[in-house]
Amino acid sequence: MLNDFITGLQFLTRLRLFQQNQWSAEGFGRSVKFFPMVGAIIGLLLTSFNFLLSVYLPQWIRGSFEHVAAALLIIACIFITGGLHWDGFMDTMDGIFSGRSPERMLEIMKDSRVGANGVMAAGLLFLVKWSLFMDISPQKLVLALFVMPIIARFAMVVGITCFPYARPEGMGKAFKEYAGKSTLVFAAIFTFVILAFTMQLQVLAALALVMVFTAGFGGFVTR
Repeated sequence: MLNDFITGLQFLTRLRLFQQNQWSAEGFGRSVKFFPMVGAIIGLLLTSFNFLLSVYLPQWIRGSFEHVAAALLIIACIFITGGLHWDGFMDTMDGIFSGRSPERMLEIMKDSRVGANGVMAAGLLFLVKWSLFMDISPQKLVLALFVMPIIARFAMVVGITCFPYARPEGMGKAFKEYAGKSTLVFAAIFTFVILAFTMQLQVLAALALVMVFTAGFGGFVTR
């Protein structure tokens, strides 16, 4: 189980505990149940970085702290994860909004080049995230930085275990084949327990909203 957790950690982040020269499809699939746990680590790193910003940001920047900190937090998110989620987001937007056939959509998403839809979507996502970081209170920001990576990675588990894989072959098939309902249950229990410790109704509301969006978007993409 430790190896499976490390596989998930090193796949979803830039953190490298040791060199993995051999990867197996089964190992990828077994790592899915630990995705929310990896999200908790990302959340701890982001909250720690936010604390360092609030303490050590130079005095001459303090007047514009919120603006600078919001941008630096987005950069930190990308640095910790290696931009994996941004890359996948842009590929997805390029494909599903291309107006092409399902087969052509899959080809577009596999293309390493980024199209106009992906660039525009990434720019809009950056603006939304920056605006949310600016508008949220400092106390709630700490909570959001911790819980949202957990919720987001649990949404990945839901997507993998509850919806069909679109290709006959590919990296995603390894996750799908070896991640069953027990994976979903394990990830759900961990997610609910960690979020319950926050004792915040807003956290549970955020989880509910993300699950509704995940189900709706997953159904849309499947169709």
